[in-house]
Amino acid sequence: MMSTFIIRKLLPTTLFPLTRTKTTSAQYVASRVRDPTFEKLMDQYKNLNKVVQIQQLILSDPLSSASISVEFLNRLSQKLHLNRGATAFLRKYPHIFYIFYHPIKKQPFCRLTETAFNLSNLEGEAIMGCLEVVVERLIRVLSMSVSRSLPLRAVFKVYRELGLPDDFEESVISRNSGVFVLEDGNEVNTHVLKLVKNVNREGMVAAVEDWRVVEYCNEDCDGDSSEFRCGFKLSYPPGMRLKKDFKAKVKEWQRLPYVGPYDEMRVKRTTKAGVKEMEKRAVGMLHEFLSLTVEKMVEVEKISHFRKSFGIDLNIRDLFLDHPGMFYLSTKGKKHTVFLREAYERGRLIEPNPVYVARRKLLDLVLLGRRGMIKGDAYSNSGAKIDLENVEGISNEVNQSEDLESDESDKDGMEEVEYD
Repeated sequence: MMSTFIIRKLLPTTLFPLTRTKTTSAQYVASRVRDPTFEKLMDQYKNLNKVVQIQQLILSDPLSSASISVEFLNRLSQKLHLNRGATAFLRKYPHIFYIFYHPIKKQPFCRLTETAFNLSNLEGEAIMGCLEVVVERLIRVLSMSVSRSLPLRAVFKVYRELGLPDDFEESVISRNSGVFVLEDGNEVNTHVLKLVKNVNREGMVAAVEDWRVVEYCNEDCDGDSSEFRCGFKLSYPPGMRLKKDFKAKVKEWQRLPYVGPYDEMRVKRTTKAGVKEMEKRAVGMLHEFLSLTVEKMVEVEKISHFRKSFGIDLNIRDLFLDHPGMFYLSTKGKKHTVFLREAYERGRLIEPNPVYVARRKLLDLVLLGRRGMIKGDAYSNSGAKIDLENVEGISNEVNQSEDLESDESDKDGMEEVEYD
């Protein structure tokens, strides 16, 4: 350890670009700089994810009249992470869930309110209306794979993130038999999704290339053109002060040769330059994968299922943490979730799509909580019906009032961490 320290002191810092001291994974995650905007968004998503799970249970059985026993949900409380039980959680969101007493089964049941049910239909219509985009998205994900194939279970993990329908095996894969094929995997009861037709990877352009073209053609751009030909858009969390040494390392990394996510994978080299090149390729693939998702976010555990197929030998979570200007990793909700920083502004997508808009409206209902309800009315949703066009406006007012209340605490909690 002492010899390593002495060598690092004697040799130029550029020989160790974007390296970090040896720490455990937990320490490395804990040492990251927090971004209040993304942390607040993940706080909101924690409850939204629970709402979505219950909504899927309610709508999963068409023979149950789109309702479910509250007692059954209470038995699932631990699995759904409902700390105070299902009943208390359902009552927190009367604009989404309606609790009623079943006249035949003689116990409380729960169904979706008319507003929530309409939102569910709106999302379904948005997904079905974008099937051509979904097919193209799936082709791109498969094209990123070394073998142009993926385990079906890995695709199932991220089907919502990719905007696939619930029945995508039938509505997307089977109906596009000239593009996709399902084959038996090496293990029992496993399947592999493959591309049938010979897709021309050269015709595919990664999302980062669009940014590079704009930046390179920008008349006001006075930077080194090599940074824009091979680099990525960077924006760091507030309070993250970058030292000159760190900026120099980032600049050098931006200039490194870039192998696109759709380019043929080169032979892996064990030299220092080869390792750097493979790292940049891995970062480019993760960037492209996030760009293909509906909400430009995904759980780290889910994307890790693609590591082997994408030919990535490095730890996925560490790659996200090593590049805080491109990705933001949150640990809210007992999960590691990563966001594509450049896609967001003030907690919202800069370029929203129809599926995101429908899901965002459900989040707006979650943010409403019990606001607008008749006081003391626990089982009725009288007055809970809301015009879908007004949902966003009402939740924006709630957000603004919460922002004013928490503004001072955000300032107090702002971190100033120097990166060198």
